[in-house]
Amino acid sequence: MLPGNNDMRIFTGNANPTLAEEISRYLKVPLAQATIRRFSDGEMFVEIGENVRGRDVFVIQPTCPPVNDNLMELLIIMDALMRASARRITAVVPYYGYARQDRKVAPRVPISAKLVAELITTARADRLLTMDLHAGQIQGFFNIPVDNLYASGVLAEYIRENVVNEVVVVSPDAGGVERALGFASKLNSSLAIIDKRRDAPNQARAMNIIGEVEGKTAVILDDMIDTAGTITQAADALLNHGAKEVHACATHPVLSGPAITRLTESKLESVVVTNTIPLSEAAQACQKIVSLSVAWVLGEAIRRIHREDSVSELFG
Repeated sequence: MLPGNNDMRIFTGNANPTLAEEISRYLKVPLAQATIRRFSDGEMFVEIGENVRGRDVFVIQPTCPPVNDNLMELLIIMDALMRASARRITAVVPYYGYARQDRKVAPRVPISAKLVAELITTARADRLLTMDLHAGQIQGFFNIPVDNLYASGVLAEYIRENVVNEVVVVSPDAGGVERALGFASKLNSSLAIIDKRRDAPNQARAMNIIGEVEGKTAVILDDMIDTAGTITQAADALLNHGAKEVHACATHPVLSGPAITRLTESKLESVVVTNTIPLSEAAQACQKIVSLSVAWVLGEAIRRIHREDSVSELFG
């Protein structure tokens, strides 16, 4: 007999409670009670407010800025649930922080994405549910099942409904070609690639355009927008090569440092993101930014994991 919703408990930390509430409404399962507070020295304290013994528990907590605080909060919540005898704990991490540190790029540097994976596993997560990992191989850092969902379906639907001209999907660098190719197939469009050279972390120069963009509407696709240097330089390069207009799509709106100013002053027509990370007040005020909800994708994955159904249909 498949488990029912009364066997499911959904908890949230402070990273993105609005997304957790949307997922809760989709599943028709109220958010479970937990007390999360800080001591005067900054230490976190978590107390689970209801019985979770033998329950299937999901903890919704993206590790977005402040990354370290939200990561630590996730670990402490899971530890509290483990000690309260939860049957299974699934860490729902829509945005996986430290994902860009997935390999050694120089001597004597860490592979922080692997360390975070070990921390989550050590905190007794039985499963990880995430979205658009920066590098797919991060799944191999875990010795527990990992479901890496994609926001491309939500983003592609918006582009189909709101961009009427001939579209060319653009990868901002060589590493994103596979992601852009899948997105282009959803839109039945052509593909272009920007030859980008990165001089230092958070600094990049857009170089040559590989592919035909002249007279077309360019849609730049990336997994995240951090300082927005790559996206805005790519927009300038595409317009210089004859693109009619340029839009940007990204799953994770990190939007740190000068990102909002750069996007506001850029030649981008729109910047379409999802709510894996909550938007700051400045980002909400930026008229170019459109935020789409992925609550139903995550909610449906949670439902299927809980009922032991296939999740593979959601990977398309």
